[in-house]
Amino acid sequence: MVDMIDVDHVSKRYGEKVAVDDLTFAVQPGIVTGFLGPNGAGKSTTMRMILGLDAPTSGTVTVNGKAYRDLAAPLHEIGAMLEARAIHTGRSAYNHLLAMAQTHGIPRSRVTEVIDLVGLTDVARKRAGGFSLGMGQRLGIASALLGDPATVILDEPANGLDPEGILWIRNLLKSLAADGRTVFLSSHLMSEIALTAEHLIVVGKGRLIADTSVSEIVAQASENSAVRVRTPDATALRDALAADGVSVRSDERGVLEVHGVSSERIGELAAEQAIVLHELTPQTASLEEAFMRLTGDSVEYHAAAFPTPVTPDLEQVA
Repeated sequence: MVDMIDVDHVSKRYGEKVAVDDLTFAVQPGIVTGFLGPNGAGKSTTMRMILGLDAPTSGTVTVNGKAYRDLAAPLHEIGAMLEARAIHTGRSAYNHLLAMAQTHGIPRSRVTEVIDLVGLTDVARKRAGGFSLGMGQRLGIASALLGDPATVILDEPANGLDPEGILWIRNLLKSLAADGRTVFLSSHLMSEIALTAEHLIVVGKGRLIADTSVSEIVAQASENSAVRVRTPDATALRDALAADGVSVRSDERGVLEVHGVSSERIGELAAEQAIVLHELTPQTASLEEAFMRLTGDSVEYHAAAFPTPVTPDLEQVA
């Protein structure tokens, strides 16, 4: 059986509040899948239902073909971190993991192995309650990996990590997927999702917005983006493009921002006119920009806009 997460027409209500609304998607093994959505989109509720912490109002959620409650040894099949600080603060990192290991017959050697893997060897015997946010995060990841599971579910795994730690978790998740595991992570760090995930599940107001690759989402958001052109013959190129019915603007000497035409066509026009080009760069959207466009109508909690700064009249001040 293929190790995968299958969410099938799942809804979840809390009284009159619909947290998840007829949501369907599958998380495949062998790639890192990101789970994105604005605050209040239903991400946490969905992850809790996958792990059996909440029951769906309707629909089914299975991992490797079974509901979480039906797994004989869940730590060996699903490793999860939804809240890194869900630990007994009086226990050491080692004893926290050992207590978990003993529920599944996991040897002490594996406890030592995951402690070393996440970089907590020097503090393994210290109380977890005194850990920094980043150290607590590493302990939560160690807990998720303890049973060497085929499926890994992490909520905000890079939260609190320093740059070295962020690079480490990025490479770790990619290596787990390369081993054929199912890797599902939620994060608000779009730059990290862009560097780590290959596929995205995007939700808003409990509903599915997108289920596609990172590259496809970025490409769709970049369809009407400009092309940056740098040339010593900017005037001649502008005239050639204008004759071709293309929109051109310039805010910098020798640089054109061209809309409504491909970089290939710009290059062809320049070649026809014997115009030298020093740069021809399509301006692609970032994942953050693509995400904002996708979810703009699904944001439930809007922050107040910052007031426009007022520049003082220096003559009046004087």
